[in-house]
Amino acid sequence: MDGIEVVVAHSERATLRVGDVYLKVDADARRLDREVEAMALAPVPTAPVLWRQPSVVALGPLRGERLARLGQPSSVSAAAWRAAGLLLRRLHDAPLPPWAGQELEAVVAELETECRWLETSGTLPPELVRRGRAVADAALRPWTPAFAHGDLQADHVHVEDDAVTGVLDWSEAGPGDPLRDVATISFGHAERLGDLLDGYGVEADLEVVRGWWCVRSLLGVRWLLQHGFDPFAPGCEVDVLRAQR
Repeated sequence: MDGIEVVVAHSERATLRVGDVYLKVDADARRLDREVEAMALAPVPTAPVLWRQPSVVALGPLRGERLARLGQPSSVSAAAWRAAGLLLRRLHDAPLPPWAGQELEAVVAELETECRWLETSGTLPPELVRRGRAVADAALRPWTPAFAHGDLQADHVHVEDDAVTGVLDWSEAGPGDPLRDVATISFGHAERLGDLLDGYGVEADLEVVRGWWCVRSLLGVRWLLQHGFDPFAPGCEVDVLRAQR
């Protein structure tokens, strides 16, 4: 062991790597309980839970490489993206977890708050915020809830030999819009969306997917800035927002 690696850390959560073990620390022990329960319920491969304490869970490693990293081209094959789509379909077809998911009204309210801040703070040009908010409307409609991961970023999915070896970070899992998961995993990797949907096997409304891309961008900018991340980096949140028309 060469020391402790801080994988990600902010005021709510931190993930540390100690050798081959990942320690996930969460200020909200109930959220961590729910994450562990979601991993047990999900009919897809997840990292093995090695042990559990009130605010810490120790996870074993996953084989392979990440499906992609935001801001970088994905180096894995089309077959790996199709495998991720098939895995997502399996998750969405599973019975719903026994807790409430995020309501549409809450998403709309949060989005309105963030759009006002982005404009009044001068962080983004008002025209860009308004255009993104208009595109986001396609996603803000009633949905039939599915078992959703809730934060299925491409770098939370590990693949090896064109197969998914596991999915990380289930802290936002619960009943939700399945197309939000589709949008999240393809966020910043629009060129891979076709392969993902080929594996998913169900026709998706691309306007809704684009709407969720805008929702994620608009909701993420302030949080990322406040936690030491750069949403203006090439290929990241602001670039994704600018690409939508």
